[in-house]
Amino acid sequence: MTGFDEVPDPNPAEPARPTAGDPAARPTAHTGPAAAGPGAGARPGAGAASGARAGIGARPAFARLAAGGARVFLVAAALFWLLPTLGLLVSSFLSPADLNRGGWWQVLTAPSRLTAANYERLLANDTITGSLLSTVAIAVPATLLVLTLGAFAGYAFAWLEFPGRDWLFLVVVGLLVVPVQVALIPVSELFGSIGLFETTAGVVLFHTAFGLPFAVFLLRNFFAEIPRELLEAARLDGAGELRLFTRVVLPLGGPAIASLGIFQFLWVWNDMLVALVFADSANPPVTVALQQQVRQFGNNIDVLAPGAFLSMVVPLVVFFAFQRQFVSGVMAGAIK
Repeated sequence: MTGFDEVPDPNPAEPARPTAGDPAARPTAHTGPAAAGPGAGARPGAGAASGARAGIGARPAFARLAAGGARVFLVAAALFWLLPTLGLLVSSFLSPADLNRGGWWQVLTAPSRLTAANYERLLANDTITGSLLSTVAIAVPATLLVLTLGAFAGYAFAWLEFPGRDWLFLVVVGLLVVPVQVALIPVSELFGSIGLFETTAGVVLFHTAFGLPFAVFLLRNFFAEIPRELLEAARLDGAGELRLFTRVVLPLGGPAIASLGIFQFLWVWNDMLVALVFADSANPPVTVALQQQVRQFGNNIDVLAPGAFLSMVVPLVVFFAFQRQFVSGVMAGAIK
């Protein structure tokens, strides 16, 4: 028919069925495990899949075992590393007679020998208590000056345009390699001529001068990672450079500034060389005061042990007070 589709046959011919003599009609003989029992209908590769699942299940157990072993190793390494400090701490609570009798581990069998008499004698010493105040008077201004000047200079090197900026920044970076020992004699002569030798102000200025190159380098690199679009948006809103620095840059750079402040405070607090040369000999910092308490002959661990831990209290308080900002600053620097 033309113009119409062909209508299919309603009764199509059925395919021919094989006869009994036809080889295709004979059942195939099966041998092996596939022919018997419930496993006759198992899919090919089922054993391999179950083995793979068993291997996958074994992997997390091995990972947990390895992580547990790593934790045990790290804890053991930390305890081994802290063992001398622990021994010094225990020794600070032993009397001179007990210290001469044996090591600090004697408290494991006789804990009643622990006493606070060493700390009482040390705090009753006016030289030690005065040296703690002198150290605070040096460390706090030196830290604040480095943070303030370093933040301003870092922002200027990162976002302000002025002639010779890159060359001046290279000079600042070059000052990082200048050792403190090189400047002791010329700075001593300079401070002696202007009346700053053996004064607290002289020690503060010396620590500020040698702390600024690292502060400028660190904060400049951190401030340079701030998105330019954010600063441009603040400028479009009418913010000047000072307002932009105080309202945008400083809050974003808080972690880096806190990390720098912790480092600078610890460096100044634990310094002995600069304090020994430039500080007032009548009112020295705690590191010099402890060195002056050392006896020429005999064991002096009953003085050094409590004095060392007494000088560690303030840095530990500062570190734990700003621990969150310190970790944030370190992680931000690692990510960038």
